[in-house]
Amino acid sequence: MEEIITLDYGSGGLRTSQLIESILVPAFHNPTLEDLGDGAVLPTMDGPLVYSTDSFVVTPWRFPGGDIGKLAVCGTVNDVCMAGGQPKYLSLSFIIEEGFLMEDFKTIVNSIATTAQLAGVQIVTGDTKVVERGKGDGIYINTSGVGPQRAAGLSRKAIRPGDAVLVSGSVGCHGAAVLMARGEIPFAGELLSDCRPLHQLSAAALEAGGVRILRDPTRGGVATTLNEFVEGSALTIELEEDAIPVDPAVAAACDLLGLDPLYSACEGRMLAVVSPGQADAVLDALHQTSGGEHAAMIGRVTESRPGHVVLRTALGGSRILGKLTGVQLPRIC
Repeated sequence: MEEIITLDYGSGGLRTSQLIESILVPAFHNPTLEDLGDGAVLPTMDGPLVYSTDSFVVTPWRFPGGDIGKLAVCGTVNDVCMAGGQPKYLSLSFIIEEGFLMEDFKTIVNSIATTAQLAGVQIVTGDTKVVERGKGDGIYINTSGVGPQRAAGLSRKAIRPGDAVLVSGSVGCHGAAVLMARGEIPFAGELLSDCRPLHQLSAAALEAGGVRILRDPTRGGVATTLNEFVEGSALTIELEEDAIPVDPAVAAACDLLGLDPLYSACEGRMLAVVSPGQADAVLDALHQTSGGEHAAMIGRVTESRPGHVVLRTALGGSRILGKLTGVQLPRIC
């Protein structure tokens, strides 16, 4: 029986890594690609540029706290920021299914314009395609972004024992909000996506100094992203469950559905691994920046269980957090 692509391969977890490492990296072998960061650092005569691209297929296209247009800008802006760049310009491409309402399209375009202005980027090129009715699912968007590098050397290779692990706010909000927006299960709590651009928060952290690596924990959530930092290395990330901020509504929704907030996607949160001497300064800088008021130190880098992420639970035990396996929630970005 022939192997096929399943939804698991788009989850951002173990299957996604296998697809990238077994097929894509060997096919396009080059040193820039092999770093597998959120964006690529490209050398130019005027200094390094950071470049990133992303596609957005979220369903429904509108959800509490945002829509596919806001998400398309934030997703690419944030990837450029996480790679140490200052995003300046975006491309914007649409694939629209015949029958999509013009008024809804205008709403999405206005959302893109508003979010781009907030993030300080310009839409400078793009493309539009329309496919036959029944050949798509409403609307898909691709954005690419580019901007000058503001910080060099952000990499998992820079992480050292003793480093602090920070998160800029409560985790799992986006994945939980999108799921509830599908109307599959009634829910009385107020649940909003954390979708937002991270240009100010990343700049504040980098200005404070001591940052080893930044990453926005999208598909696969916080647990999967932190695994990417230490897999195959001699390092361990030890997390304190009580220190991880989780909104009560997110916790309630995840409990209801049997999901773990640590594997639920974020679209406006930032993970930072920071040198121990600068951790307090970075945390203070985040607290003083919009969107970082609830930033927290959630763990440390050790060498206790090489290549693993370990959660110290509120009950005094511990468990290993692996990469997401299977697909917890498809079409969340």
